[in-house]
Amino acid sequence: MARKPGLGKGLDAIFQNGESEQPDTSRDFSIPISKIDYNPRQPRQNFDKNDLEELAASIREHGILQPLIVTYDTEKDKYQLIAGERRLRAANLASLHSVPVMIREASQQQSLELALIENVQRADLSPLETAQAYQQLNDEFGLSHDEIAVKVGKSRVSVTNTLRLLKLPHSVQDKLGAGVISEGHARAILSLNNKPAQMAAMQTIIKNGLNVRQAEELVKKLAGEKPKKQPKPAPSPEISHLEEKLRNHFGTKVNLSTSKNGGSLVIKFYSEEELDSLLCKIFGE
Repeated sequence: MARKPGLGKGLDAIFQNGESEQPDTSRDFSIPISKIDYNPRQPRQNFDKNDLEELAASIREHGILQPLIVTYDTEKDKYQLIAGERRLRAANLASLHSVPVMIREASQQQSLELALIENVQRADLSPLETAQAYQQLNDEFGLSHDEIAVKVGKSRVSVTNTLRLLKLPHSVQDKLGAGVISEGHARAILSLNNKPAQMAAMQTIIKNGLNVRQAEELVKKLAGEKPKKQPKPAPSPEISHLEEKLRNHFGTKVNLSTSKNGGSLVIKFYSEEELDSLLCKIFGE
């Protein structure tokens, strides 16, 4: 299977951990669809109907170009899908009776890792589906955030931040899963420390159609942070030159600013004597 450079150890390497003998994959097999069970550990939960219909139409014309990956379950005398659920669903829609497969030996952990990595490579998982898959690797197989990051080719910080999405209230997670708010909105909401505030922020974001930057500003206000003052624009070279000439002339600090409707000239003095001196220079006395 083609993979992006640097994405973890890749799909093939998962099987090469020294725990079991590498099966013969020198040729593909074609097996009946009825003999294949779906992967119960598939991290992807939602499959776009239109997307599947388009893939089914392509399969009817060209067939399945990339074999599915399965493992054989001796107890059930059936095959369990490891990777390729989207292709299998589309093959069913295309009324195929059999599909090409590659048969591999895989543990439960390897099945989940493969399904996760394939979907990450294709960018098929929603943020919540990815977080749930990471959590499963952590809970069921004891993988640390660092180990998960190596498996999927992400940074540890990325894995940790994705897992944090599962700390959001369920109502916020539902809106994220439905695409009503984006992952950027969700990360902004996570900055708030309590669930009522998080839910209030979500409702305001949805009601007012806030973008991510606006959502971040909203969260700062709700958290009691004062908005940062925008720095004043630097004066033009001409204004700076005039200020310098005025400072030299009056021998004190001078601020010159301009606007569409005019401007202001501020001359500082720090004692009565300085004021008298300035007045003499201004009136030529």
